[in-house]
Amino acid sequence: MVLATACALVYGTADFFGGLATRRSQVLAVVVLSQLAGLALVAALLPFLPGTPSAAALAWGMAAGVAGAAALVLFYRALATGVMSVVAPVTAATSATLPVLYGLATGERPQPVALGGIALALVAVVLVSRDSSPASAGRAYGPILAALGSGAGFGCFFVLLARSPGDGGMWPLFGARLASVALIALLAVVTRRTLRPGNGGALRIIVVAGALDMAANVLFVLAEQRGMIALVGVLASLYPASTLVLARYVLGERLNGVQLTGIGATLAAVALIAAG
Repeated sequence: MVLATACALVYGTADFFGGLATRRSQVLAVVVLSQLAGLALVAALLPFLPGTPSAAALAWGMAAGVAGAAALVLFYRALATGVMSVVAPVTAATSATLPVLYGLATGERPQPVALGGIALALVAVVLVSRDSSPASAGRAYGPILAALGSGAGFGCFFVLLARSPGDGGMWPLFGARLASVALIALLAVVTRRTLRPGNGGALRIIVVAGALDMAANVLFVLAEQRGMIALVGVLASLYPASTLVLARYVLGERLNGVQLTGIGATLAAVALIAAG
């Protein structure tokens, strides 16, 4: 489960940079440019990682890319308008549920210790999503609704990637990025939104976010190929812990006692899932 845990850390860092970028640029610009950065990274990695290209691998990947693109637009919009330390955990709690349900429905049976870790992980993401600050009270509902929709999309992204052929390697991710870039670029053209990044080093932040997001996707695929989707999906969804820490120390967002308890529960959940 080391790969899945590393995946969560990288996802959380990518989301932090993505949230910063959406505060300086249009959401669609951030999504398209970050996805292009991710596409360039996975294309560069393809010759060095095992995997056989096939129509099935690309098709499942493209389906995942459509779900992921919709999720990313909602997620970045929620990050731009809401409190980062609330949006990320709500999204994670939702996205963790679908892989667990899918894994159990397809016959995966984690050990009791690991099931306890899954339950604790879901509790953890709820705890870290608790924000009682006055600044967040008046603007919580819109971003949280977007976060819920985003979480559902990310959960579908994980499940669809898991449905791709086991020998496909990183080709499903290549298909996913092709589909997401094409879809969001088309949406930008139809809505006449600019794809020009904002000022203040926004392009560098966007590229970092896109590269880290793709690196996390690679780690997810490698972890899912070696373990159960019910466990890997939950571990990957623990990424808000790193987003929270970065938001605390870089942006100065305060953590309350409940959120700190949630971070502790996150670490305990990772240990239980790894032990199972």
